Amino acid sequence: MADIAMTLSINEIQRLLEGASIAPKKSLGQNFVIDPNTVRKIARLAGVGEGSRVLEIGAGLGSLTLALAETGARVTAIETDRALIPLLQDIVGANATIIEADVRELAWSDVVSTPGWNLVANLPYNIATSLVLTVLDEVPNVDRLLVMVQQEAGERIAASVGDPAYGAVSVRVALRGKAKIVGHVAPSVFFPKPRVNSVLVAIQRSPNKVDANIEIELIELLRTAFTHRRKMLRKSLKGRVDQGTLERAKISPTSRPEELDLHQWIALAQLSSMVKP
Repeated sequence: MADIAMTLSINEIQRLLEGASIAPKKSLGQNFVIDPNTVRKIARLAGVGEGSRVLEIGAGLGSLTLALAETGARVTAIETDRALIPLLQDIVGANATIIEADVRELAWSDVVSTPGWNLVANLPYNIATSLVLTVLDEVPNVDRLLVMVQQEAGERIAASVGDPAYGAVSVRVALRGKAKIVGHVAPSVFFPKPRVNSVLVAIQRSPNKVDANIEIELIELLRTAFTHRRKMLRKSLKGRVDQGTLERAKISPTSRPEELDLHQWIALAQLSSMVKP
C-alpha cells in the first residue's frame, strides 16, 4: 500500500494538544500511546493485514489507527471526544473511517454489519471489562479481539481455573472463546503515564452451542456464587440451587466457585434451569 504518516511521538502529541488547547481527560480514560514500536506491535499481534476489517475503539489521536492502516487493513475508528475529532481526521486522513460515537451507545449492527471483523483497541480502563463482555455477548460479527487493558482486568479476562484472578468474568469470556495475555505494556509508553501496568489480551471467538436460556441461568449463577467466592457452593447458592442438584451435576457441595471450570458451570446451569418452577 502507499506510504502513510508515521505514528506520533510524545513531542508531536503534546504539540497537537497544546495547539488545540486540549488536555487529556481522566473521565474518558485518555492515555495516548506515544511509542511507535508499541502500536506496531499491537497491529502485528492483531494478525491483521491487507483487506482485514478492523474496528478500533477509542482512536484518540490516531497512533494505533495509523499502525493498523500501515498493515493494509480497512480501519473504522470510533472516538467519543468531540474535541479530538478534527485533529484525528487531519492525522489519519483517508487511511481510516472516523466515527464520532460513545461506544456504550453504539449501534453495533450498523458499524459491523457482516461477519469477519477484528476489534483492536487501547480501551479506557473504566469500561474495558464491560465492553469486552458486550462485544462477546452481543456482537457476533466480531471474530477476534486484541485489547490493551489494565493488567488486573486482563488477568481476570484470561484466567483459568486455579489462577488467582479466576472469576465470573473469566467464565463468561471462556463461554465465547479463548482468551490469552500476549503482551505487557509499561506505563512509560503513554502520555500521560497511568499509575498501572497494562497487558494485551487476545480473544478468539469460538462457536457457542449453549442454549440462550441456559446462558441466562449460567450468568445468574456466576453472579450469585462469585459475590461470596470464598463460601462453599452449598452456602453461596442456597435458595437457588439445592445440594441434590449440585450432586447430580457431579459437583461437590463443598466446592468453592473458583474451583469449577466452564463445563461444570454449564452442567450446573442446565440442571438448575430444569428444576425452576
